Order: sequence, then structure tokens, then C-alpha cells
Amino acid sequence: MKKIFVLLCLMVNVVGSAQEWNTELEAAKRKAVAFNKNILLVFSGSDWCIPCMELEKKVWQTPEFKAAAQSDWVLLRADFLEKKGDPEPVNVNDPKMILTEKYNRDGFFPFIVTLDKYGKVIGKIGYEDFDTADEYIFLFRKMRK
Repeated sequence: MKKIFVLLCLMVNVVGSAQEWNTELEAAKRKAVAFNKNILLVFSGSDWCIPCMELEKKVWQTPEFKAAAQSDWVLLRADFLEKKGDPEPVNVNDPKMILTEKYNRDGFFPFIVTLDKYGKVIGKIGYEDFDTADEYIFLFRKMRK
């Protein structure tokens, strides 16, 4: 069964060149183990955090990052959208809340954590005012195990 899962993941990976952001840690870890990759975890507020929006344009959506991510990382995102109106109660079972509790208790945005394939922290960084995606890619690769 495990071989079938790995084969299906490989087929999806080859056929679909679209960038895939996972939202659940366990799914990201399964893929990271299957492909022997580290995990790049991004905490963002994509509709209210100005540096998060800059990273989206300057890094995450660039062909350079997409190519690097395809070969180097399993992508994982905890995106905290702005809530309008009355706040809802916190759902402790929400995958992004689980990620926050484990990896970003201080609530920094944007915040990028590199994890090994089992979820152990390798490195952490916040926003850097780099000009190109390649500068971020270089930094992320330096945080490899």
C-alpha cells in the first residue's frame, strides 16, 4: 500500500507542475518522508500583512522559487486571513492553530520555519528585504540539514 501511495505521489508530482501548498502537518510529513525532502513552513496573513503580500509576489509566485520548491521542499502554509465582523471562537483543532502552537507561539508574520521530514525545526527566519527570490532560496537552502 505504501508503494502505491509513493507511486501516486510521484505521478502527481510529475504530471502536475503547479505549486502545491499543504495546510496540514501530517500530510506534509508523509510527503517529505516519501520524497526525502525538508518542509518549508510559512506563516502568513495573505490579505492583511504587507510583508506577507510582498513575499507572495517577490518569492512564492516566481518561477525560480517554484522550480526550487519542486526539487527541494514540501510546502506547508498556515495562512491567517483577516476576519471581518465579530470574532469567531478559536478552534484548537484547526490545522493552522496546531502549527502555530507548535512552531510560532509568538505569532510572528511572516515567519518561515524549515523542518526536517519528521517535523523537527532546522531553522527559522522572518521577513528579509531581499530584492530577488534567489536570495530567499539561497537562505532557505542554507538552513538544510
